Amino acid sequence: MGCTRLRARAAQVTREEPSLPRDARDLRTQRTARPRRYLMCPPAHFKVTYSINPWMDPEKPVDLPLALAQWEDLRDRYRSLGHTVELLDPRPDLPDMVFAANGATVIDSRVLGARFAYPERAAEAEVHLDWFRAHGFTPVHEPAHINEGEGDFAVTASYLLAGRGFRSSPLSHDEAQEFFGRPVIGLDLVDPRYYHLDTALCVLDDDADDVMYYPPAFSPGSRAVLSRLFPDALIAEEPDAAALGLNAVSDGRHVLLPQGAVGLFDPLRARGYEPIGMDLGELLKGGGSVKCCTQELRS
Repeated sequence: MGCTRLRARAAQVTREEPSLPRDARDLRTQRTARPRRYLMCPPAHFKVTYSINPWMDPEKPVDLPLALAQWEDLRDRYRSLGHTVELLDPRPDLPDMVFAANGATVIDSRVLGARFAYPERAAEAEVHLDWFRAHGFTPVHEPAHINEGEGDFAVTASYLLAGRGFRSSPLSHDEAQEFFGRPVIGLDLVDPRYYHLDTALCVLDDDADDVMYYPPAFSPGSRAVLSRLFPDALIAEEPDAAALGLNAVSDGRHVLLPQGAVGLFDPLRARGYEPIGMDLGELLKGGGSVKCCTQELRS
């Protein structure tokens, strides 16, 4: 399936959804997209030969040409929206490099590298650090504790939200706070399907602390913290979370998310956002979708 057909399918999803009431249309005009800079890695060598999360099944073959077409559609959509996409060269021995969000966290051009929990992905960390050093980022910090980049770190206007429980070490939260000088809020993940924070929570507007999340993915205490910090958050239902609908990327107006998360489209529009459904079904076989493929380079 080529990129043109994929775009047509996403456009059809957008066209067929119901019209909005006037108040939602008026709110939408107040949302402002901000140009972003992203780092992505093409899935030239993507395959599922091991299982390190509940989504991965080596018995289910990957259609590599389709995976590449789906990834290209996402890359091209970012560029059509005015964003800059930098590319990381894939390595044949690292099939999960397409999930570039896991390789680092970048805030104010400061780079906190990753340290992966599983040996299958460990070598990715140095590839990312080499890219940042070669492209003039400074400082670049090699972490002492396990963290899987933006998989478990989410940036809001006020906080750095930090997931723990399956991958990133709680010790990485103190390390990130010291490095970035931002308050870190630790959140406990309890459902193995949502093994990274970016599978259970998405920052919709990092200027206004607007988020969406799936409460059952978190411990009771962490749910209480999220409710206190974000009382007006968009709460996702189970079918949309199970479609990895929270593994999404927002530029402050446009929200790119898995097209299967149909229950999130109208609530997003009601808040003034423009949801854009993306088909990344082949990459979902590796446990990732839009956000997993997208590392933001915040200057």
